[in-house]
This record gives sequence, C-alpha cells and structure tokens, in this order.
Amino acid sequence: MELSCGVGGSAAAPPGPGPPPAAAAAAAPAPPMEGEEYESLPSGASLGTHMMAGAVAGIMEHTVMYPVDSVKTRMQSLQPDPKAQYRSVYEALKKIVLTEGFWRPLRGINVTMLGAGPAHAMYFACYEKMKKSLSDTFQHGGNSHLANGIAGSVATLLHDAVMNPAEVVKQRMQMFNSPYKSVLACIRTVQRTEGFSAFYRSYTTQLTMNVPFQAIHFITYEFMQEQINPHREYNPRSHIVSGAVAGAVAAAATTPLDVCKTLLNTQENMALSSVNISGHLSGMVNAFKTVYQLGGIAGYFRGVQARVIYQMPSTAIAWSVYEFFKYFLTKHRLEKRTSL
Repeated sequence: MELSCGVGGSAAAPPGPGPPPAAAAAAAPAPPMEGEEYESLPSGASLGTHMMAGAVAGIMEHTVMYPVDSVKTRMQSLQPDPKAQYRSVYEALKKIVLTEGFWRPLRGINVTMLGAGPAHAMYFACYEKMKKSLSDTFQHGGNSHLANGIAGSVATLLHDAVMNPAEVVKQRMQMFNSPYKSVLACIRTVQRTEGFSAFYRSYTTQLTMNVPFQAIHFITYEFMQEQINPHREYNPRSHIVSGAVAGAVAAAATTPLDVCKTLLNTQENMALSSVNISGHLSGMVNAFKTVYQLGGIAGYFRGVQARVIYQMPSTAIAWSVYEFFKYFLTKHRLEKRTSL
C-alpha cells in the first residue's frame, strides 16, 4: 500500500452540492508534491516521528539478537580461556547455556536497551534530515548515494557518543568469567579503577569502525531499495531484504576494526599480559599492533561469522521496524489531519 503524505494531501471530494468551483478551488488543500510519499514526511513535520520510530527499532535490533552478540564478543577474544573456545555460533550458545546457565547469554542486555533507545532516536532523526538536505543540494531532490553516505556517517557521531559507554559495560559483562556481579557494579568498578575516560577509550576506534560501517550500510540499503522498491512504497519484504544485505556487507568489511574495539573495551588481561603490556591498552594504533602480535592477519577476522550472523537479522529488524513505525505514525498524522 502506497501512502502519500504531501502537506494537505487527501482524496478528491465526490461530486455533489457544495461551494462554487472557484471557492472550492481556493479552499481545497494543495495536492501532494511528486515523490513526497511516506519515505519523506510532511513538510515541517517535527523530528518526533523519526525519533520514536528509531528508538523502537534500535531497542528491537539490539535485544532480539543479543545472545548472538554475546557469542561474537567471546569469539573475538584473542586469548580465550580453554573453557570458552568455540567453533561455531550454535556450539557457543549451546555450551554457554549448558555450562553457565540459561540466562547467561543475556547478561548486560539491560544497559544495552538503555543506551540503544536514545542512541537510535538521534541516529535515525539525524540521518533522515541530513539525507534530505544533502540530496536537495547534490541532486535537487533526487536520491544521492554520496548524501546517504555522509548522512549515515554524521548520524554515527551522535549514536556512538551515547552508545559507547553502554558498549564498554555490555562487553565486560559478556566475557567468560566476568568478575562483575551486575551492570551497576561494573560501572562503579570501572569508574573507580580506570576513571571516566575508560568508557570512551574505544570511542575513536568505534567511530573509525562505525563511520565506514554506516556509510557502506546506508549506501547499500538505499541501492537495494532502488533495485527492489523503486517507488519507495511501504514494502516490508523489501526493507527486510535490503537491511539484511546492507548489514552483511558492512559487517564483513569492518570486522578488523570491531576486533580492535572489543580488545579496547574488554582490556583482556590474558592477551595483554602475553605481549608484556602492563596497565591499560589505549588507542586504535596500539590495538591494531596488539591484535597482529597475538593473531596475525587472521586475528583481525576473529568472530566474523558471528558478526555477520548477528548483523544480518539485526539490520533487517531495525529497518523493517523503523519503516513500519514511520509508516504507521505518518498515516496516523494524515488521518488526523484529514478528519479536521
């Protein structure tokens, strides 16, 4: 179903008694502008729709696939405990549940939900507004891949500023034999022993990873939409397929940076001590060197299978939920407007 949402867009009134044609023409709302369907909200609309849809999509994305994310964190460990060595995602989940308890793969999910809502609200709102502004500049209202890439990259700056502390706590909770009893205990311990800066130790690496990730992700998503949903109608299947492909391509391409980010977030003691690093590892360059020392080129691709398996459904869920809520909320606004 195509939903047009130009300002004042409504169906033509049926013939019958009414004001003279001239008066009716003056009073009639302007027709929707060409191309102004549900994808681009009514002119002058607030950011509320994008933010609400983005927040719901972000929480769904991170929670539904959270157990696989826990496996990814462990599989990226450079010097794993012999009891935490896994050959596949399925084997890892089975082993974790059987040896550590049914709820163990969900440790840290609460802090992820707290971070994902506001982070994704800002992320999608910034992306949509910047995409429209830049597309108007580059292609006079057409779809510009350059605009999509820039908008996705800038939106990532806001997203990561909120999400990075949550990522640090989450990944420390996910590690095998994590010493932290709860999220609050983890936050207090990190703050007391490593200082506030520990929550942003991997921020530059996260940005270095997420800026290209999101640029690839958004460009691929918009490209796929052009191919399978050229009229930009609300089409759940096209959003799911486009999101899954975009997530897989971006995840595989940026795995080396994700491995470095995980090392900086977890400060894996066994790995650092084996290369005579005392204290805390910081900086993307140092992380790259350490990963290479411990695992060579293959070390940069540890957990790539789990990362792709996690990202494909995650991005499919995020886009399908986001597009649904955007469609639903926009339709609701239009129905309210036409009923007045």
